[in-house]
Amino acid sequence: MFSDIGPLEVVALAVMAIVIFGPDKLPKLIQDTMGFIRKVRSFADSAKDDIRSELGPDFQDFEFTDLHPKTFVRKQLMGGNEDPLGFKELKDGLDFKSALNHEPPRRVAAAPDLTKSAPTGTGAPLAAGERPPFDLDAT
Repeated sequence: MFSDIGPLEVVALAVMAIVIFGPDKLPKLIQDTMGFIRKVRSFADSAKDDIRSELGPDFQDFEFTDLHPKTFVRKQLMGGNEDPLGFKELKDGLDFKSALNHEPPRRVAAAPDLTKSAPTGTGAPLAAGERPPFDLDAT
């Protein structure tokens, strides 16, 4: 929430607070603000505990962050697994630097063999200057 505020802005806010409230009222204002924040936090924690107790013993490990739509969909569709479709292995096998430098692709040790599932072609490496096959159905 406060990650957007830079150090210069914090200094400007502190100077404005001293000018507006004065150095004699500022410590009392900070104490009152901190007390209010503590009360709000304790209220939120007690509300969470009440909800957990009302849900019953089946939901004792329930986390409210699971209700975030992105987390909820990931957990329901993918079973909570970090990489159920195996994209991490595929990503680790790709070599983007050689593609950006117009070099021939290097074979990475952990790369999956994608040539076995190709519907056309033998999967043999291309000769220097040879164009890859063009598949009209894929475009």
